[in-house]
Amino acid sequence: MCGIIGGICRNNITPILIDGLKKLEYRGYDSAGIIVLTKNNKFNRSRSVGKINNLEQKIKNKKTTFESKIGIAHNRWATHGEPSNRNAHPHICNNVISVVHNGIIENFAKLKAKQKKKGYKFTSDTDTEVIVHEIHEYLQSEKNLVKAVQKAVKNFEGSYGIGVISNQYPNQVVAVKNNSPLIIGIGKDGNFIASDQMALINVTKKFIYLKDGDIANIGIDSISIFDKNCNPIKRQTKISKLKSGQISLGNYKHYMQKEIFEQPQAIQDTLESRITKKSVLASAFGYQAEKIFSKIKHIQIIACGTSYNAGLVAKYWLEGIAKISTNVEVASEYRYRNPIIFDDTLFIFISQSGETADTLAAIKTVKKLDKKIYTLSICNCAESSLTRESKLTFLTHAGPEIGVASTKAFTTQLASLALLTVVIGKCHNKISKQQEAKIVDGLNKLPGLISKTLKQEEQIKQLAKTFKNKFNAIFIGRGSMHAIAMEGALKLKEISYIHAEAYPAGELKHGPIALIDKDTPVIAIAPKNDLLDKLKSNLQEVKSRGSKMIVFEDEKSQITKMQNMTIIPTTTNLGVITAPIIFTIPLQLLSYHVALIKKTNVDQPRNLAKSVTVE
Repeated sequence: MCGIIGGICRNNITPILIDGLKKLEYRGYDSAGIIVLTKNNKFNRSRSVGKINNLEQKIKNKKTTFESKIGIAHNRWATHGEPSNRNAHPHICNNVISVVHNGIIENFAKLKAKQKKKGYKFTSDTDTEVIVHEIHEYLQSEKNLVKAVQKAVKNFEGSYGIGVISNQYPNQVVAVKNNSPLIIGIGKDGNFIASDQMALINVTKKFIYLKDGDIANIGIDSISIFDKNCNPIKRQTKISKLKSGQISLGNYKHYMQKEIFEQPQAIQDTLESRITKKSVLASAFGYQAEKIFSKIKHIQIIACGTSYNAGLVAKYWLEGIAKISTNVEVASEYRYRNPIIFDDTLFIFISQSGETADTLAAIKTVKKLDKKIYTLSICNCAESSLTRESKLTFLTHAGPEIGVASTKAFTTQLASLALLTVVIGKCHNKISKQQEAKIVDGLNKLPGLISKTLKQEEQIKQLAKTFKNKFNAIFIGRGSMHAIAMEGALKLKEISYIHAEAYPAGELKHGPIALIDKDTPVIAIAPKNDLLDKLKSNLQEVKSRGSKMIVFEDEKSQITKMQNMTIIPTTTNLGVITAPIIFTIPLQLLSYHVALIKKTNVDQPRNLAKSVTVE
């Protein structure tokens, strides 16, 4: 959510800033802006609502030059104040200081009232504007930009990643991080800041990942980092493995489509070096994992959105296979209640980006508890805030996921949780070698099974046409398939804007069946398992209400075709681990093609952001 890029270099920085903003589009935004210092140390700013192309064209049409060696830029996601030019970043104070900001300043109203009394003028409705005024005030006495920023941020409550430039200090960019991602990129011709390494992948692969409280002073040839009290500190430089080709569309129309079809490789990459022909390696979760897993008596999974749905599937596996009690909770709720926590609990935090604000807040809350607990993060980003907070870490190796609607991140999370289930089951002597070998065999077959399932795209594309005039849909499943139904409903509502809900199939008669009519399709997931006969009875209940039914089935489920029913055989001989992953694929394809029929923005659906970095 929101995106920052900035820097100072020997060449014109404006093309770098614009390119970076485009690479950050996937995070979600409603407006964008850029500011640079001209040769005579004057600010030149441009802001625009809508796509980056609008901002780029506005710059081209301006008579004033945007050629500069220093600047900052921002994609804004509206929190305080509507999307508009006046609310877009960067913000300026008295033509001396300019800032860009990700996050929320929770005490901005109090600061704003104080600043107004001191004569500061506000030109926007944003909370960010109090940042630039506060820095300006301290700059009057400090005469040192870093110290002015350091004193100002002590007055802020909330989360922030901030980039600062000043025409009084034209050779430096100051950055500060607190609960919002911010990194430094070290280039050959200068140094940069960004909220995501993707923004800088064309100029450098060398990055410094700032920690909460860090303040950085960045010049063309120098980088100094300080703690919140302005004491010098060192941070490690790391080389990114991200390649620019990984974030290009290639021959696909949308990133979501590309990422759906990348799932066989993503699953293979996630499994690689974590399994042998017959076993799962406990060391994949960290060198202390086996020792820790042997001690645990309970598991608490905490996540948001799609990651939460992955956790719900894992609950069935962990309790059914590893025989360990497991709870799953939404991070935004967990952090605000007073749960009963037992010693020897393993907390599992799941997040694609590792920067989800509620999940980060939850892990920080848990770590403060006076309890004997352990933390494990399952994440797609190696240098994220979540992985740094956690005792144990497992990386999903899904690769960059640009589309807002998660696809390959979800299935690789499921694969990761399957590996975890086996390891914990072994540590507690609940899984035999024969069971482990059978599960591993199924996991090894996953890339091929997914590739086979993806060949159904044309049939699903035709099916999607029937949703053209639909505004509601119901997804049903039993057992772990209820969680997959929830994920299918989430995908459909996210990108097609069809109101979709998911229910355990047995719950239909307890209320939701009142919603079913000829205009509300029901999508059912029918694997060949012990609950299949129960599901068939539920389908009879749906039939009697006149709904159009779509059934994704195991070829051996042998669902009897009824009037107004479309049956799509998905695959066959799936186990309790592989079935949820495979049945996810046709639901992703369905939501994608329905969105195309509805002519929505597939990769950047309205009101949504890829990484929710504010509460």
